[in-house]
Amino acid sequence: MVRPTEVLMQQAKSRPQGAAFTFQERVWTYHRLAHESECVARGLAAIGVKAGDRVVLHMMNRPEMLVAYYACFRLGAIAAPLRTAFRFAELAPMLQRLQPALYIGQSSLYPNVEAVDAAILPHERRVILDDADGTHGVQPWEVLQQFAGAELPIPPSSEPAVLINTSGSTGQPKFVMHTQDTLAAMTPLLGKHFDFSANDVIISPLQLAHGSGLFCSLSFVQAGLPFVMLQTADPDGILDSIERYRATWLLGFPYQYAGLLEAQQARPRDVSSLRICLTGADTCPVDLQNRVSAALGAPLYNVWASTEVVGQLTYGRQPGPVVRITKDAQIRLVDEYGVDVAHGEIGELLIRGKNVFVGYWNDPAATAQSLKDGWYHTGDLMRRGHGDELWFVSRKKDIIIRGGTNISPAEVEEALVACHPAVVEAAVVGKPDPVLGQRVFGFVRLTEGANERIVAEILQNVGKRLAPFKVPEGLRVIDALPRNALSKVDRRALEKLIAEDESTAGSRSAAVSSRAGGGLPARRIAQKR
Repeated sequence: MVRPTEVLMQQAKSRPQGAAFTFQERVWTYHRLAHESECVARGLAAIGVKAGDRVVLHMMNRPEMLVAYYACFRLGAIAAPLRTAFRFAELAPMLQRLQPALYIGQSSLYPNVEAVDAAILPHERRVILDDADGTHGVQPWEVLQQFAGAELPIPPSSEPAVLINTSGSTGQPKFVMHTQDTLAAMTPLLGKHFDFSANDVIISPLQLAHGSGLFCSLSFVQAGLPFVMLQTADPDGILDSIERYRATWLLGFPYQYAGLLEAQQARPRDVSSLRICLTGADTCPVDLQNRVSAALGAPLYNVWASTEVVGQLTYGRQPGPVVRITKDAQIRLVDEYGVDVAHGEIGELLIRGKNVFVGYWNDPAATAQSLKDGWYHTGDLMRRGHGDELWFVSRKKDIIIRGGTNISPAEVEEALVACHPAVVEAAVVGKPDPVLGQRVFGFVRLTEGANERIVAEILQNVGKRLAPFKVPEGLRVIDALPRNALSKVDRRALEKLIAEDESTAGSRSAAVSSRAGGGLPARRIAQKR
C-alpha cells in the first residue's frame, strides 16, 4: 500500500503539469499541489508542530484545505477537520477535547471560534486565511509557506493521521481515526470500483471537512483523475460547472439533487456530457432518482459509505436503495445475536478490511462497541438481493416499532415522495405511544407554491401504496428538513419537534400554525382519519 503523500509525489514526478483539480477556474497541477504541501509541512514543523499533534482545519472547500491535509500527512501531524456549519457552542467543546497544536481557519468562519479560551487555543497558534489586513490579530496563512528547512523524516503510517467527527446523533460527536495505512487501503478501491475512465471529469461539491470529500479527493489524485472542486453545493454553480467543464461524473446528496432539479427547470444548462451521477448519505427516493436521471440525462445511483469505512460496496445499477458488494469484500449480515442471517433476510451489516477505521479517538467504550473481533458493526440493516446486490432497509436506531411490528422509515418516505408530485422530500420518525409503543409520523417539504391543504390528499394517496399500519398517523408540512453535520436528515430533531408539540398543545389538533423549535417553520399538521 502506498500512502497518500507518496501517491502525490509519484503523480508530481510522472505528470507534473497534469491537472489535479480546478478551483474557481484556476488549474492546480500535481507539481503545485505537491510543492505547496511540502512547503506547508516544513512550515508546520518550523513553528513547532510535531508528529501526533492535532492540527484543526476549519475551511470551506478550497485548495489550502487539501494542501493542509497532505502537509499534515507528510509531517505525521493529525489533521482534525471541523464542520463549517458548526457554531461556537459546538466548536468550543470540540476544541477543548482536541487540544490542538494549531488551528488553521478561514476568515469568514473564524468568528465562530474567536472567543475560544486562549488556554485551549493560544492566539499565536491560530492561522487565518484571507486576513491580509490583520483584522483578527493572528498569524496569516503565509507564515506556513516561508520555510525551506531540511528534509522531514518519514512518519509512521500506522499512527492516527486524521480525526473526522461524526454527526453526534447519539450524543457528543465522536472522532473517527484513520491512519495513512487505512487511507492507502481505501483510496484505490474507490477508483477501481467506481469504473472511472481516463477521460472522466468529476464535479465534486462534497466538503473536504467531511469524510466523503476527503476520501474521494484522495482517490481522484490516486487515479490521476482531474476534478472540479466547488466551494459550496450551490445548485446553479454545480450546473454551470457541468456545462463549462463538460463533466462526466457528479457526486452529491439526495437533497442536493432535489435542488438541482429545480435549478435546471428554472434555467436549463447543457449537461449532456454527464454519464453517471452518484448519491449517498441518505437513501434517495426512487421517484427522485428517476426524475433526476430524466432531467440530467444520466442515471442517478445510490452508493453506500460511512466515515468509518469506504470501498467494500459500490453503486447499484438500478433505482432504489441498492448497492453492490465488490469482489473480495468481507461483509456479513447478522441478527441481534451476531448470527449470520439467511439469504434475503434482514441483518446488520458488518465489514472487515484494511480500510476500516482503527477506532474512535479517546473513546475506548465506543470503539469496543463498534469494532468487535476485527468487524465494524455499521448499525445499518440490509438484506441480500440477486447476485451481488445489497438492499438498504434502515438504520437500526431509526426502525419504528408499532405494536411489535418493525417499520422501515425509508420505505414510508419513498412512498410519500412517490404518491404526490408536490412532495419534494419526506422524513418519517416514530412518535411515542403508550399502547403501541410508537406510531408513524411524517414530515414533508412541498414544491414552492403548493397549497398546504393537499396534506390530506397525500395521506390518502400514500394509503394506497402502504399497509395501513405503515401509513403516517400525522403529517406535517415543513419548510426545510433539519440536517446534521453529515447532511443526513436529523431524525432526533424531528422527534424533538413532536415532543414539543405534545407538551405545548396538550392534545391532537387538526391544524397547527407556529414557529417550530430549532428554527424550522412548521406550517400544517394533518391527522389520518
